[in-house]
Amino acid sequence: MNMNNMLEMAVAQWPENLFLVRENVTYATFMHDVRARAATLAKFGIGHGDVIGVLAHNIPQFPLTLFAIWYLGATVLMLDTNLTPFEYDNMTKVAGCKFVCAEPSFFYDTKQFKFLDITAPDGDINPDLYPYPLKDCDVASMSFTSGSTGNPKVVPLTHYNLVECANSLEDMAEYFSAGDVMYGFLPLYHIFGFAIGILATVHFGGGIVLQPTVNPKYIMDDFKKFRPHVIPAVPRLWEMFRNKIISTLTQQKKWRIISFILRNQSTLTSMGLDFVTRKIQEPILNLFGGRARLLIAGGAATKPEVEKFYESLGLAFIQGYGLTETVGPICISKPGKKRMAFSCGGPTTNNECEIRDKDENGIGVLWLRGHQVFGGYLNNDAVNKEVFDDKGFFNTGDMVYMDKNGELHFAGRKKQVIVLDSGKNVYPDELEALFMEIDGVKNVAVFEHKVNDKTVTYAVFSVDKNMTLDALADAVANANKRVASYKWVTHFAMTTDDLPMTSTQKVKHHLVRQNLIDGKYPIRKE
Repeated sequence: MNMNNMLEMAVAQWPENLFLVRENVTYATFMHDVRARAATLAKFGIGHGDVIGVLAHNIPQFPLTLFAIWYLGATVLMLDTNLTPFEYDNMTKVAGCKFVCAEPSFFYDTKQFKFLDITAPDGDINPDLYPYPLKDCDVASMSFTSGSTGNPKVVPLTHYNLVECANSLEDMAEYFSAGDVMYGFLPLYHIFGFAIGILATVHFGGGIVLQPTVNPKYIMDDFKKFRPHVIPAVPRLWEMFRNKIISTLTQQKKWRIISFILRNQSTLTSMGLDFVTRKIQEPILNLFGGRARLLIAGGAATKPEVEKFYESLGLAFIQGYGLTETVGPICISKPGKKRMAFSCGGPTTNNECEIRDKDENGIGVLWLRGHQVFGGYLNNDAVNKEVFDDKGFFNTGDMVYMDKNGELHFAGRKKQVIVLDSGKNVYPDELEALFMEIDGVKNVAVFEHKVNDKTVTYAVFSVDKNMTLDALADAVANANKRVASYKWVTHFAMTTDDLPMTSTQKVKHHLVRQNLIDGKYPIRKE
């Protein structure tokens, strides 16, 4: 089973279902277009064993080109749209890539590879060109997961990995049906956007509304026009949506009564007054188009109160955990469970986990094994020996613990764990979640730092313009009281600038720390 087979099955089962919703392209038409694009690429001599880069925003030619490359038996190199020509040159060199299908805005002079215009129209289908007979073990895609220069780690994912990820998402079948509309503004070059936007959509016979920007106005207009059933986003965006809704209702002096009704809806239902809850929920749900039934979060931890807010509106909320090495979501939570803290549920079908080297709090390193787990980094035997054991388990490097319900809770990246001089471990994610509750804090990065030759837990806060250093110091001191004293942050810097972020809205801790060292955050307390 490979990606060509997966698309063929979708076309056979749902030929008239829309796949590209905005463009009104059905599965049958999409397959025709894939064959036409494959004929175009074949003229350049592209075939089995070749690596072809794809560099584009979420435009219809992105999935079209992916499937055309696979039709020819070639491998896709996923390229982040936020990098530099120097990085693209190095990535294509490492991956052995000679062609990059890109939007013309990304073109530059290079001797490393040849650009092909991904937006150019295709000619006729070549009736003599058939899909290459791919094997399960053939590499479908490559992604860089630890930087794009120096000695990066490249993740090859096989067709088997991708198809099995799609199959494992059957765990969401209760909420995603053929003909449903997925909203696609997560970047498709990133594993989260790809797994949910492409793999899940094709697997379920759904359609996707591609959106190349994260402009809130365009997104809200799309919600109104296309009325998606399934909406994936990073936790930060879900929190922003929630805060905006609450802020607007508060200004209208409606939030107090609405929040009371949402908190007590089970009581109202028992009294036969569930229509009151529905009347309250409806105008809020209409902001998302009125048909949304499933919200998906991934890429970082979601605050429990954010998840609870959307569930109070009658929406299913799923939190996923995964890595590029696992084709994204290899663990997903079950909607509706009461949780005291962020949970990413448990492994999906045909995948399993072990927690090793636990500390006194039950926090240990997460190891994964299963159909979605990749086979090893490209040309990196030394690292592969370190991250795989003789049983085939992969060391994620992430710290987790399991609650009494068997659900996993993310505690932080092992490489980001702060080891104090006392030997105590501090997990940045725990403190960042705590500090994000402070009014006026836009974002925060917590990391290990040296102050007067002493290892300390340091924080850099991005704050609103009206925040003062004294006010922040008081808020941090109050937040510190909620955790063990050895975890306290007593050294921090403050800036009104945004912190450097990845394309999936995760803070780049290493850049924040370097900016601190370079004196770019002059307002500080030590």
